[in-house]
Amino acid sequence: MLDTQSILDVLRPVQDPELQKSLVELNMIRNVQVDGGKVSFTLVLTTPACPLREFIVEDCQNAVKKLPGVETVEVEVTAETPQQKSLPDRQSVPGIKNIIAISSGKGGVGKSSVSVNVAVALAQTGAKVGLLDADIYGPNAPNMLGLADAKVMVKQGSQGEILEPAFNYGVKLVSMAFLIDPDQPVIWRGPMLNGIIRQFLYQVEWGELDYLIVDMPPGTGDAQLTLAQAVPMAGAVIVTTPQTVSLLDARRGLKMFQQLGINILGIVENMSYFIPPDMPNKNYDLFGSGGGEKTANELQVPLLGCVPLEISLREGGDKGLPIVISEPESASAKALTKIAGQIAAKVSLAAFA
Repeated sequence: MLDTQSILDVLRPVQDPELQKSLVELNMIRNVQVDGGKVSFTLVLTTPACPLREFIVEDCQNAVKKLPGVETVEVEVTAETPQQKSLPDRQSVPGIKNIIAISSGKGGVGKSSVSVNVAVALAQTGAKVGLLDADIYGPNAPNMLGLADAKVMVKQGSQGEILEPAFNYGVKLVSMAFLIDPDQPVIWRGPMLNGIIRQFLYQVEWGELDYLIVDMPPGTGDAQLTLAQAVPMAGAVIVTTPQTVSLLDARRGLKMFQQLGINILGIVENMSYFIPPDMPNKNYDLFGSGGGEKTANELQVPLLGCVPLEISLREGGDKGLPIVISEPESASAKALTKIAGQIAAKVSLAAFA
């Protein structure tokens, strides 16, 4: 006779592919209902952006269908993103579950483009996402997110001034660009940079977020130190291009985060190859090839994905229309969406480690 316990027993061997643990033991199978030969239950994933969602559902359905008397299996899929572990010497941001730095060793590798598209891709899955533009000297995220003309509200709170972030494409954004004139340079030394990044962390009305993506400035300077020492982080993603000079700087940036005790989620190789718009079946290795994979293997960190260079990707950034929205079937959009899923999976893995 079918009952809740028999359903849980047959699902117990089914594992989360990333966590390598039983779905039942992880309390990811809930609300089991049996109505004659109809079985239904809720599958609670660790992220809305789970890249293996369909496979997990299929494994669950196949397992339950082996029981005698089962006619149909309905699986409702939801997600509860785990809270990253707190650290005694770092102050968490209330309401934010996971803080992810997207960084690079050098400028010009497309780090902001990756940050914006990853944030939007995560939001498209149903996750609650924020984007902190920590590139104080060159704040470009508002342009790429279609918020170049947005204004942020400043409120008075119990802790002083509170910023209300701008919002577009499902992503909350705060940036230095909202606080200065478009042509105004930011000529600051380290202490002032430290102060504004902390303000963007603790004096912004972020609300409840599954992920706060931090678009870092290039290099290994004050901004990286401030973020790493201020908050418990879910991890860092290093963006590089295939050529040697970029990879050398990427290695330095990666080593810096490791020395600061930050988990490396992986490497993203951007501008991996160029796809001409009039010959979509061809690609050209403008900046070399295989550098990201080689570096990932040498440093024993995951290669999260390779993003091709397409004219539409650049145009989307200039127009404020991320390519994961404007051309979701393009090669670069598919790569960025997959990378977002990989990042979410690595974050969940770190939370349960």
